[in-house]
Amino acid sequence: MLDIRNISKQYGQYYALNDVSLHIPRGSIFGLLGPNGAGKTSLIRIINQITAPDTGVIYLGGEPLRSNHIENIGYLPEERGLYKKMKIGEQMLYLAQLKGLRKQDALQKIKAWFIKLQIESWWDKKIEDLSKGMQQKVQFIATVIHEPELIILDEPFSGFDPVNAQIIQEEILELNKKGATIIYSTHRMESVETLCDHIALLNKSKKILDGSVREIKNAYKSQSYKIKLAQVDKSSSPILTNSKFDISSFTNFTDDYELIIKLKEDSTLNQALLEIIPQAKITHVSEIIPSMHDIFIEKVTQIKNEKN
Repeated sequence: MLDIRNISKQYGQYYALNDVSLHIPRGSIFGLLGPNGAGKTSLIRIINQITAPDTGVIYLGGEPLRSNHIENIGYLPEERGLYKKMKIGEQMLYLAQLKGLRKQDALQKIKAWFIKLQIESWWDKKIEDLSKGMQQKVQFIATVIHEPELIILDEPFSGFDPVNAQIIQEEILELNKKGATIIYSTHRMESVETLCDHIALLNKSKKILDGSVREIKNAYKSQSYKIKLAQVDKSSSPILTNSKFDISSFTNFTDDYELIIKLKEDSTLNQALLEIIPQAKITHVSEIIPSMHDIFIEKVTQIKNEKN
């Protein structure tokens, strides 16, 4: 859907983006991740042709990005931009027509979205009369009303309570199911693993990691496991002296125990369990999968250490 090739953007001596290349598959939900100041919004502004790159090129659907491509993009900026004194219904109709919809089609789509998000009574209200979260619902509708092929959401859950965040998350997934490619930009990584199938991590203007979420998480697994035990043989302590794994923690919960282990090189989980079985009853085994937050911290630390 989107090929971003060697994009750089500099303001004086400051690099907002430094030779960033990304491939965003059609039909994916692509997480553009990183801390504040990493370069996420700068890249989004270039895709939306608000600013131009100093070097590099972007292809949308196989074609170099052109001004008319903006008709196929829906953009929800982090800093919202609705007209505070204007009635919500009139504003939605105006914005939908700017997106190329005919008035009658726009009215039909707006009413359908108002019903879906349970805001039918808001038509004659003004934006300034709404809370930040309620304004966010309206801006979300304005972003997707023209059914764009590419939807860019910059911190879309900002200002939402958990209930409304869940509602919008479900709508994002539904839009993706219908064929939209979605770029989800955030510095918060909690919802990334629920929404995204591909991600890129930016840090200090550079891409430091990208790929499918599954592949990245598999690559950063540490061969660590959580094992729950019962009926531990307390007469000896061979669990603490073994050949197949190292123990990260061993916690006593009255009658039950929780053991976190890391396999030694060339050892298997089955070999580790065979060492534990004579000493305790195993009630649960689960692999410890790193979170995207953990992976980001590990990658940043790794880069820092390599520089030093």
